[in-house]
Amino acid sequence: MTPDQMTPDLVYLAWSAALCIVLWVPYIGARAMIWGLPAAMGYPDNPPELPKWVGRSIRAHMNLVENIGPFAALVLVAHFVGAASEATAMGAALFFWARIVQTAVHIAGIPYLRTAAFVVGWVGMAMIFQQIVF
Repeated sequence: MTPDQMTPDLVYLAWSAALCIVLWVPYIGARAMIWGLPAAMGYPDNPPELPKWVGRSIRAHMNLVENIGPFAALVLVAHFVGAASEATAMGAALFFWARIVQTAVHIAGIPYLRTAAFVVGWVGMAMIFQQIVF
């Protein structure tokens, strides 16, 4: 299968993986800028306090790490059993775009919108699951 033959589900899975791969950059960059590169690369005993957005950035990344596994499993199962469809593509799109929004609002510290975006992503996964099972 070549990239131009990928289903939308697989494309959204690849983009979700790319998002997960780069989400460490903001918080590691902030640590390097605030603590200095040697401390950011090590384990400083008493590092300077970081802005609150840095902690939220770490949590946004960890939240995606926790959710990309189930999302990937669902997309791959749908693909391999022939259940990929417009509905699974919509579910994958919902997951990806909801994760973009969830990441941005999580880092920005907007609590209710963060939760709503998470739920939309969860609904996307549920849509894919429904196509596989039913």
